[in-house]
Amino acid sequence: MSTTQRSESMNKFFKDFVHSSTLVSDFVYRYKEALNARYVKEKEKDVKTMNSKAILKTCYNIEAVAARIYTRKSFLKFQEELFCSQKLRIAKVGENEVGKIYRVMPCGKDAPTYDVVFTKSNNKAICSCHMFEFIRILCRHIFALFMKKSLVKELDPQYVLERWTMKAKKGVVDGFFGDAIQNDRDASTVSLRNSLMVKFLEVAKHGSKSHRKYEHLSAALQKVHEELLSMTEDENDCDLQSTIQSGNDKALTSMSPTIKDPLHVPRKGRPKSLRQKNPKENHLVGKKMQRVQSAWTH
Repeated sequence: MSTTQRSESMNKFFKDFVHSSTLVSDFVYRYKEALNARYVKEKEKDVKTMNSKAILKTCYNIEAVAARIYTRKSFLKFQEELFCSQKLRIAKVGENEVGKIYRVMPCGKDAPTYDVVFTKSNNKAICSCHMFEFIRILCRHIFALFMKKSLVKELDPQYVLERWTMKAKKGVVDGFFGDAIQNDRDASTVSLRNSLMVKFLEVAKHGSKSHRKYEHLSAALQKVHEELLSMTEDENDCDLQSTIQSGNDKALTSMSPTIKDPLHVPRKGRPKSLRQKNPKENHLVGKKMQRVQSAWTH
């Protein structure tokens, strides 16, 4: 995403809730309103996607497969590219070390032209427009090549970004905690617990699908639990925990409860000692001093 697109996206998000005269104190409340509105709109789109059927425009099976996988907004982009690919013609122009090169152009026109490199071994296609690399949805030029190669029966998983699918909010992100924990020997107890919880959620999801899987998982967990109770802590882990505890104790004992005076903040205006006094003020001060002295003498 370019800088201009990012700026326009933020303007679209805030334009109905924040304006140029909004105070900073009111911005936090407005920001929460904007987030709530976005959540409600997202829920409405999810309900529409789950409870309605997409209208197909072509006879290709790949469109029906995409309608079952993608969210409605992502499917409409996919459908538009697939439908427009029928207006393109394609011709082979060469070959390189990666694969064969095909040139795609509109029917009856010589421009604009785009080059698509196709590798037959893994059915991988790369277009010069780089739409797939930008938004992860296949472009019309690759679809035109797939039609020529009769590859429009099924949607290859390598061209599907899970973020645009209906199951994007389900399951656990792979490698979110596991890789980092395995490579970090000094990970804290909280990090280890979080990593195990994330992994166990995925296991519990599969174990709750049937009574047979549930009983098998329960027996396995009981066995693992007994093995963990019988294990002794590693010496390195003990040393690490003692080092952390001793460091915390030293940090607490080294803290002193001394309270310092607040910093002096200069006030607005000229300092009183430098202000030029009116002669009348000096006269009044002299009179006050005389009254005080007379009072002490009496």
